[in-house]
Amino acid sequence: MGKITSIRTVAIRTVAWPRVAGFAMAALLAGPGTSFAQAIATEARTALIVDFDTGATLMDKAGEERMPPASMSKLMTAYQTFVFLKENKATLEDTLPVSEKAWRTGGSKMFVPVHGRVKIDDLLKGMIIQSGNDACIVLAEGLGGSESAFVDMMNETAKKIGLTGSHFSNVTGLPDAQHYMTARDLITLSKRLLDDFPEYHHYDWEKEFTYNGIKQGNRNPLLYKDLGADGMKTGHTDEAGYGLTASVVRGDRHILMVLSGMKTMKVRAQESERLIEWAFREFNSYKLVKAGETLDEATVWLGTEPKVPVTTKADAVVTLARKSRKDMKVTAVYDGQIKAPVAKGATVGKLVVTAPDMKPVEFPLVAAQSVDRLGVVGRVATAAGYLVWGKRN
Repeated sequence: MGKITSIRTVAIRTVAWPRVAGFAMAALLAGPGTSFAQAIATEARTALIVDFDTGATLMDKAGEERMPPASMSKLMTAYQTFVFLKENKATLEDTLPVSEKAWRTGGSKMFVPVHGRVKIDDLLKGMIIQSGNDACIVLAEGLGGSESAFVDMMNETAKKIGLTGSHFSNVTGLPDAQHYMTARDLITLSKRLLDDFPEYHHYDWEKEFTYNGIKQGNRNPLLYKDLGADGMKTGHTDEAGYGLTASVVRGDRHILMVLSGMKTMKVRAQESERLIEWAFREFNSYKLVKAGETLDEATVWLGTEPKVPVTTKADAVVTLARKSRKDMKVTAVYDGQIKAPVAKGATVGKLVVTAPDMKPVEFPLVAAQSVDRLGVVGRVATAAGYLVWGKRN
């Protein structure tokens, strides 16, 4: 017999979703494919706004296009440095030598002393807070042996963590035709930094750092406003314009944003604040199903029980435009009747969520308990009943 698709509309009362730790669950539930029609204009050449926990894309303007990331690529330099620390190949208290190359590197500086030695802890502050190009070179040469060797490690690690549209040719973000990223990759990298190395996240929100008698402030404009900002990194070159990768947490919600290609620091500050406010104002996250909670019952063919309760393995959460909440539809879809035996936890269908201006979101439905198969006599009787009455079970 051919497959019969069974569709049931499910009544669900949604509630505000408490934030969960990490992106692994969120990627399973929603993923970057969940997106909305762009509803706001921006002066930024590139703009990508994503809900950290559900992975929903709230705004996407050229988010998959290659761009010069400028100093925002220092997030990758930081990630590779954290890998060294995690693998116990270095400690924060270790000191690294300052070469003349590092000392002479142009652009923003933390002003390391030529031929001196600097603690990795200070170098990380100089790189992340002060955006020091000299700090980046000292880290690369001290940990990798040379900048080029460290860059090779960065490119290899980038592939491992899912950066599909990026290539690094230096550790500073200084202009180079072969040094590029996408806004989507910057979002992915930011998530990985926060998930993989939360112990180093404090560097991102520190507002100032004094080294060698010189105090410099963090260039992230959102840190100086009561917006919930807690990082990540700014960038600027003549080619790239002014950019910002930002992380903002308010209550149970966490938003990541990448902007680039703005004309001035003032525009960067204004646009970043305006778009963050828009993201929190216009969207919200809703819990549809609690993990393990019975959502529906699916018919079982030739089972010792006629139906099996279904649920989701993890909390099913969706991010929606607030105005679309009233028009949200939640549907349980099964590929015909489920054949016994059914193992607890086996995927038996999917939960499909639709709303205006949003791509459908799907969550796997799993059996909440096991159902054994009927014995030979039971199977024969059931099959006979179907032939006579046209009904299963």
